[in-house]
Amino acid sequence: MDASILLVGGDDFLATLLVRIRNLVSCTVEVAPSPNEAMPLIQAQQPDLVILQGNQTVSLELCRQIKEQTRLAWIYCLLLDLPTSKLAEAWQDDFWIMKCRAEALENGADAYLWLPQSDANGAALPKDTVMQQDRLLSAQIASGLRMVKNHRELMRTNDILSAIALSDPLTELNNRRALDWELPRQVQNSRSRSEQMSVLMLDVDYFKNINDTYGHPIGDRALQLISGRLRHNLRFRDTLFRYGGEEFVILLSGTDAQEALLVGRRLCRLIGDQPFAVNDDLNLEMTISAGVASLNDSDDSKGASLLQRADQNLLRAKAAGRNRVIGGQEGLKDKG
Repeated sequence: MDASILLVGGDDFLATLLVRIRNLVSCTVEVAPSPNEAMPLIQAQQPDLVILQGNQTVSLELCRQIKEQTRLAWIYCLLLDLPTSKLAEAWQDDFWIMKCRAEALENGADAYLWLPQSDANGAALPKDTVMQQDRLLSAQIASGLRMVKNHRELMRTNDILSAIALSDPLTELNNRRALDWELPRQVQNSRSRSEQMSVLMLDVDYFKNINDTYGHPIGDRALQLISGRLRHNLRFRDTLFRYGGEEFVILLSGTDAQEALLVGRRLCRLIGDQPFAVNDDLNLEMTISAGVASLNDSDDSKGASLLQRADQNLLRAKAAGRNRVIGGQEGLKDKG
């Protein structure tokens, strides 16, 4: 079984349980002699299941710590008591066992087991009783590992669905929904670090003519080729999105207005200077227009006003003859 278990408790608890666990399940098993030493291991390795010595107050605290952290809360926590003698009447009292179970569950444990190692007189338990205890322990571990496996599969599915939801199926670029999530984050990062950032909005010139002349399949292929050329000619810190139709947005972190203008100019040249081989029989010459805007103090935290200025400058670039970049609130022009 491809799973990991961490045992946490005193020396006697670990010595008894370690052999028992390894005989019951095929997992990677590690030990931590105290909750204080266990937490760094849990944070670093994130075991599937943690088994803690139940009669320790610090075990309850460790359960709480695990469950309070979102990235660790899925770990299955089992509190286990292995009393070896009749320490008090309470050890054999059903009320006491229920009290221990309630405290364990209230503090975040997923399950609690009481498995005495001797009878009320301190004598060894019958073989059948030990076998049933092992069966119960094995079943509880298997149940916990199933829950963890289901959680991991659900998280993988969610990751895939999130990637699909944030990806444009035609170009495989980030889509507009992804932009709505990423733009506010970059605005916040830019301001917290006192760095510049800019937005570049691009539009394929006369793209409707391509669809009208050659059909939508050719238009789709043209968008794929343009997307690929843009993606492979961006800097590491730039983030490309398909905004919709034949429009694209690029977030330029750590980039001021003049540098953004240079980036837009370079991309216009890269698109316009070399035709696109759509198929064996058709090479299309295409150009793009671009609008640039840079973040300023008056922009809102979501970046909506920043994006709007880039869009306005894109409209100016198209109105001025296309195949060019316009940046800045004052409408600075620069031919591609």
